[in-house]
Amino acid sequence: MSQPSIRLGLVGLGKIACDQHLPAIAGNSRFELVAVADPTHRLDGVRGYAGLAEMLAGEAGSLDAVALCTPPAVRVSLAREAIAAGLDVLLEKPPAAAPTQAEALAQLATRAGVTLYAAWHSRESEAVEAARAWLANRSITAVHITWREDVRQWHPGQDWLLAKGGFGVFDPAINAFSILTEILPSGICVEGAQLEMPANRQSPTDAQVQMRCSTGAPIIADLSILHPGDQQWDIVVHTADGELVLRQGGHRLEIDGALRLEASNDEYPRIYRRFADLIDRRASSADASPLALVADALLLGTVTTGPDFEF
Repeated sequence: MSQPSIRLGLVGLGKIACDQHLPAIAGNSRFELVAVADPTHRLDGVRGYAGLAEMLAGEAGSLDAVALCTPPAVRVSLAREAIAAGLDVLLEKPPAAAPTQAEALAQLATRAGVTLYAAWHSRESEAVEAARAWLANRSITAVHITWREDVRQWHPGQDWLLAKGGFGVFDPAINAFSILTEILPSGICVEGAQLEMPANRQSPTDAQVQMRCSTGAPIIADLSILHPGDQQWDIVVHTADGELVLRQGGHRLEIDGALRLEASNDEYPRIYRRFADLIDRRASSADASPLALVADALLLGTVTTGPDFEF
């Protein structure tokens, strides 16, 4: 027996929505894209609205779920609005601007009986799954993260990213933290950080973060969004039994220098398959542990002022 379609509204039609969400929705027969809400952009062939409130009014009774692809600063208020309307909600990463906001949303969704899915796309790589399995019973001795990219390439002109609540370098680096919290078999705490903030911005462009596993192993993260050369998204995990490396943002797994797995780039199709499964089971998945690491780094970090930054 075929399963019913999930009538979906997409909120926010920026780069990530166009590059990843729209193709994943189009490739999943469970979802029917009914409407899009965005103050400036429209999608041919799909009903468009200036915002979520207008979409909820115009599509009353015609939606089952929404995917929120807005900047994180406004995501929580939109999620509350959607939950109050009885809709299932998919949240782009990060799920909120602060861990307490994410926790409150999870509680609200539970009380309302709707699905809430905090989608950490970097966790959806098959190489991340394989890394987690390999590390499950091993003793971690040290971890080093290098997450360096060029913001002008990946977020051209997106001033919100360096505004207050925009996360800055932690917008991409939270992907590394989402992988880290998925693959390590022990808890993680932040011990300190050094943050560099442009004089004309409110979020850091560079960070060095010192963390530690609950077992005592040190974790160092070297992060930048002002890296003009080859982009680097690597996590190196030293263990008593050898070295594991996840490269290319979690798509390439190496063990002791030998390639074990090169995963295909199907993170967002997997996200929408998981969202449909959660809806079918009337379940939620709203882990906020990567967001908690970012919040602690910002809280404990020492800030230095750098030169002005312009896109």
